[in-house]
Amino acid sequence: MKNKINICIATDENYSKFSGVLIASILASSDFETRHFFYILDGGISEERKKELAKLKSIKEFEIEYLKVDNSLFKDFDKIQTHSYITTPAYYRLKLGSLLKNIDRIIYFDCDVIVNCDLAEFFNTEMENCAIAGVKDINHKILKKNPNYINSGVLLFDLEKYRRENIEEKLFSYVNKNFNNIKMGDQEVINTVLKDKIKLLPDEFNVQSSNFVNRSSYTNNPKIIHFVSRKKPWHFASYSYHKKYYFKFLQLTPWKISEKEIKFWLFKNEIASLVSYFKYRPFFILRPRFYKAIFCTYIKPLLKGEKIA
Repeated sequence: MKNKINICIATDENYSKFSGVLIASILASSDFETRHFFYILDGGISEERKKELAKLKSIKEFEIEYLKVDNSLFKDFDKIQTHSYITTPAYYRLKLGSLLKNIDRIIYFDCDVIVNCDLAEFFNTEMENCAIAGVKDINHKILKKNPNYINSGVLLFDLEKYRRENIEEKLFSYVNKNFNNIKMGDQEVINTVLKDKIKLLPDEFNVQSSNFVNRSSYTNNPKIIHFVSRKKPWHFASYSYHKKYYFKFLQLTPWKISEKEIKFWLFKNEIASLVSYFKYRPFFILRPRFYKAIFCTYIKPLLKGEKIA
């Protein structure tokens, strides 16, 4: 079925609400004929929250299946000394080949992602000879060492090839032998083991948004937004750029906020965000990248006659 799209999200109770906003954004941004099948790798989601997620069918009908994952399968990953926000569910994506044995192709999303387009073009990407496709990471230091280093928050898997080439076993073997040296979690594992064997996708399919200056793409019409900073849009005084999209799709969910709360988040929060950013980087106005961001965000589109969202 050409318009059938498989989507995987790994989450637990704490992040299930944000996964719901992601699902809402996918449904609301899709074409009428596109059918969505969601596979939720369940790190501990309550029945009450599952009922709330089912209410998203008021936006558009979809199928959803929860797969309980045995964390003991990832015991070696507990030895990895990495960022505190990288928890066990972050590694579930490495085992998609065996967790979803009857699925040949799937999109994987982190919970801090918003989709602003129909996913058919992304899902039907020609994978050539690669089992995984993704967008280059925003980290310039890492890219100097590996120009093809991708961000693992938005991935397209050819699971048939993934299984055929025993990639899962290779990834787990690498972790078992190198857990003392891994600093960037699942992303580092994928990029190290599959270096030069990953299909690179256009930036628009994973616009990594930290702040106004620090973005992987300066597009005004992002197709997929990934909030990569530690402070997410739902954190007060977060300087995540594109946060307006999060609140737009939040209003389609069971957790929508009142008009008073909207004003609080879209106005008082914006002021607090600016203050927070000034404290974080007081001399940002001296950075060449600041002026590059202004040119690419506002001036360049005007010169091309494009509409600025």
